[in-house]
Amino acid sequence: MSGEEGAERAGPGRPMPEDHAAARIKLEREVRGWSTVKLAEEMAAAGHPINQSAIWRIESGKPRRRVNLDEALGFCKVFDITMQDLTGPPGELATPRIRQLAHKYVQMTLEYRQLRAAIDRNQMHLHEIQMELDAYGDKGPEQRGQVDELLRLEERAAMRSLHPSQAHRRNQGQPPADE
Repeated sequence: MSGEEGAERAGPGRPMPEDHAAARIKLEREVRGWSTVKLAEEMAAAGHPINQSAIWRIESGKPRRRVNLDEALGFCKVFDITMQDLTGPPGELATPRIRQLAHKYVQMTLEYRQLRAAIDRNQMHLHEIQMELDAYGDKGPEQRGQVDELLRLEERAAMRSLHPSQAHRRNQGQPPADE
C-alpha cells in the first residue's frame, strides 16, 4: 500500500466505525476524568500496552491514527464496553456529564444498600441486647437500677470519647457551646 493510500484510509475516507471508536475512546476517557497517560497505564495493566501519544493521535490526530484489533479489545476491556459499543455511533449515548451522573447514581445506590443492610443488622442486635437488659432489669428494682446506672455511665464515656471538649457540658445537662 502506498503512503497516499494509507493516508486516505486514516483520513476522511476511513470507515465510520473507526471514527466512532475514536470519538468513543475520547468520551469514555473524559467521563472517567482520565488523562491520556492514565488511559495508557490502564491499557498496559489490562495487557494491551499503547503509548499515550498514540491515544492522542487516535482521538485528535490529523489524520487520526487507526486503532488495531488488539488495542480495540483493550479499550473494550478497560472501559467495560462491547466492541459494538466501541464502534457504534457515540451520539447514541448521553452526554459525558449524564453518563458520569448515571455511574455515580449506581455507585451511591449500591453504597446506600450496603449501609442500609448494616443499619438493619445493627437494629436487630440492639433489639436483642435491649431484651436481655430488660430481662435482667425485670428481676427487681436493684437490677433495674444497675442497668440504668451502667447505661448512663457508658453513654457518658462514649460522649467523652466522641467530643472530649464538650463532654463535661453534656454531663451537666448543658448543651455544647456550638448548639
